[in-house]
Formats: sequence, structure tokens, C-alpha cells
Amino acid sequence: AHLAALVLARGGSKGIPLKNIKLLAGVPLIGWVLRAASDAGVFHSIWVSTDHDEIEKVAKQFGAQVHRRSPEVSQDSSTSLEAIREFLNHHHEVDIVGNIQATSPCLHPSDLIKVADLIQKEGFDSVFSVVRRHQFRWSEVKKGENKTTEPQNLNPAKRYRRQDWPGELYENGSFYFAKRHLIEKGYLQGGKMAYYEMRAEHSVDIDIDIDWPIAEQRVLSFGYFGKEPLKEVKLLVCSIDGCLTNGRIYVTEDEKEMVSYDYRDIVGIDLLKRRGIEVRLISERDCAKTLSAMKLGCIAKVSATNKLQVLEDWKKDMGLSWKEVAYLGNEESDAECLKKAGMSGVPADACTVAQKAAGYICKSNGGCGAVREFAEHIFLLLEKVNSARKQ
Repeated sequence: AHLAALVLARGGSKGIPLKNIKLLAGVPLIGWVLRAASDAGVFHSIWVSTDHDEIEKVAKQFGAQVHRRSPEVSQDSSTSLEAIREFLNHHHEVDIVGNIQATSPCLHPSDLIKVADLIQKEGFDSVFSVVRRHQFRWSEVKKGENKTTEPQNLNPAKRYRRQDWPGELYENGSFYFAKRHLIEKGYLQGGKMAYYEMRAEHSVDIDIDIDWPIAEQRVLSFGYFGKEPLKEVKLLVCSIDGCLTNGRIYVTEDEKEMVSYDYRDIVGIDLLKRRGIEVRLISERDCAKTLSAMKLGCIAKVSATNKLQVLEDWKKDMGLSWKEVAYLGNEESDAECLKKAGMSGVPADACTVAQKAAGYICKSNGGCGAVREFAEHIFLLLEKVNSARKQ
């Protein structure tokens, strides 16, 4: 049976404009679930249903196919079921749909693998995600009603301790898997049903903008970062032009070149060094005099015609694996380095090719704090590495 992953990502959003591709911990929101779906290895095809060009671009960047949904199912009032049924009408090869919510960035491939087994091997017609909560419920009393509230799931005289109460299961909306015949009848849940209980720390849902900073911390702590485990970064290589500087060159009347940099980035380099991370610089230009004037105390390679070869040589000399190398670049010439490095980033104003190759896109432009921001990102991920070691 053809099992298709389908992520619904409409362009319009009442809460956050283009929420589905807003950067969360340096990755477009939709990218987190697409990466999990791809690495699960259980889907015959992975799709994004959208009505927006920018979302289509990001979806393809993460390897998904795109279904351009019609205006009729792209309204504020349109339901998920309507969009899924339209998708099935255009893709007759699909037997089972795994509808994955774009706003669940802590989804892991292991969850999707187990759900696929439930519906493909154990014969369930529909499977949906739930999370266990330990919350006591009370009846609502509306203003003006002459009533008192009543307990819904507890006896106030014998309140459970948390450890003595199993809690209750609630849908968390992370995913809904269903067979075609059910969806065509108008159901996402029906037939022989099963729930899949997700871990509470993986049950993150982005709904309103105020949740974004909290979600970033959750993702950094509990998100899925790829098949290979993260390793401690020991080398950061930073492209000078467009990352450490804004890429502009000022020429004086006596033909001397000048560049500007942000002091925050110098602090970022210093912080990296204090954490034992080697920082090296690279440039296609001969900017040795400029580097000397900046007094950064970093090994640098200028007039580099092949950045990847320089990176290979440095990695070999230091006895490092690619997972221990971080790279910050901004141009097409940095793309291969960004793909190879275990941790990669680009400033917000980097070229499209570099952005596609990077794992993290800074909020800051080159020469305006991007190096410091990327350093902070490295520190957060190092905390994740250390936490995993302790566990």
C-alpha cells in the first residue's frame, strides 16, 4: 500500500504571517517535520499541500513534492479534511495518508515508524497522536448562570497525587494517519482505530507568536537533528566577506581598502575560543592587511580559490571528523563547505544557494552580529550534546 506523508501548509495565517516557513532555531518550521518524515524511511512519497510560492520553495528544499491546492480549500474556513480529500482526488496511487502537522517541530522519525507499523502491519484503519496530561477538569460556569462548578474527573475529597494518577489522553494534533476509504467517506478517525502516545516533551505545537521563544528552547532540547548524533564542535571556520564583514569594501582616495565589522562578532569569536573552539577565517580575496589590522588572533587563509580543499586540510591537520566542524558562509562558493560541515550557518542576507545548503539561517545580516548569533547557536547545541551524554 502506498503510504504518503502529507503536510498541509497554507500561506495565510491569522496568527503569524507565513508561520509554516518562519525560522525556528534556524530551520524553517516546516523543515523540522519534513526532515523527520524523510529520515523515518517509511513513506513512499512526501508531499506538502500549499497555495504559496515561498512555501513551495522551502518544501522542495527539504526534498518534498508539492501539491498546489486550489483556492477553494485555501480559505480560513477550509478544513484539513477538505484539503486532504482534494489531494487524494489528484493522487490515485495513494492508499494511506499520514497527515503530519507542520507546527509540531519536535516530531521524531521513531514515532512515525511505529505508527506506520500500526496501520500497515497490524491492520488499523486510522491512527492518531495523543499526549498524556495530568490536569483536573471542572465544569464551566458562564457569567449570569446561577450555578456552581462541578468536578469533571476528580473527587475533591480524595485528590490524587500526580504519581498515583495515570492522567488522561488528549489529542495533540501532531499527526493523523488514515486509509483512503475512510477519508473518502469524510473521516480522519474511524474504522479500527488506535492512538499513539507521544512523549510529553515531544508534544510541541506552535499556535501563537508568544510561544515561539519557548518552542525554540524545546526544539533545541528535544528536537530531531538528523540520523547521526551531534558531536562537540571543535573548529569553526568563518568566511570573512559577508559574514564577519557586511561584504562592502570602501576605497580611499589613495586606493586603500577599508571594511567595517561589528564588535559583537569579535566578542562571539572570543567566547568561542574561551570554550576551547578553534576559530579560523577564510576569504577568496587577499585581505591579509585588513585581518592584521583587526587583530583577531585567528589562523586565516586568504586568496582561497578552493575553500572546500582548505577546509579538508584543516580538518585533517586537527584530526577531526566533519561532525566536529562548524562553518559560517554566505556565498555560492561556500555551499560545499556548508553541506559537509556537521554544523552550518549563513547570515540572513546570504545568497539563495548558501541558504539551501545551510542548517541554520541567522536572523542577523553579515557584519551585523551574525557570527555572534551563530556562536550562541553552537553553544545551545553543545548543551544538547552534553545533556545527551549525561543521559
